[in-house]
Formats: sequence, C-alpha cells, structure tokens
Amino acid sequence: MSLSPMQLLIILGIALLIFGTSKLKNAGKDLGGAVKGFKDAVKDEEEAHAKAKNQPKVIDHETSENSEVKVTVEKTKAEDTHQS
Repeated sequence: MSLSPMQLLIILGIALLIFGTSKLKNAGKDLGGAVKGFKDAVKDEEEAHAKAKNQPKVIDHETSENSEVKVTVEKTKAEDTHQS
C-alpha cells in the first residue's frame, strides 16, 4: 500500500493546520541537523578505523648497547589476508 502524491499533499495540509509553519520548519531543521551529525560521526569513525588499521602495533622494544632501538611489530589480521 503506497501513498499517492494527492494523499501526501492532504497529509501535509493537515499537519500545517495542526502544527503551523514555524513548528514544522523548526522540526525540519532539527531533523536535517541530526541526519548531518550522524553522517559526520559515521564518516569520522570510518576514517579513524582506516587510519588505525594501516598502522602496525608495537608489542615489544629493546635497546641495544649502541643505543639503537629494535622494535618487534605484530601484523594485523587485515594485512595477513591481503598478502595471501
């Protein structure tokens, strides 16, 4: 059961009568701001995840006598699957 354009116009007209234009405009702004905030948060999380996935984890380090640092690095599962 889908709504025809005429039915949507009738529903919009009733909503305008009940709430008024200012309340509907504010509700639209709030909804748009919430959707934009959600998209930005998802984008930031994906970027942080991609950045963290590309950096190896340092699990151990030792200092030798001549002050050079030896680092042991653990591969992530994603790197192992890409190389296979």
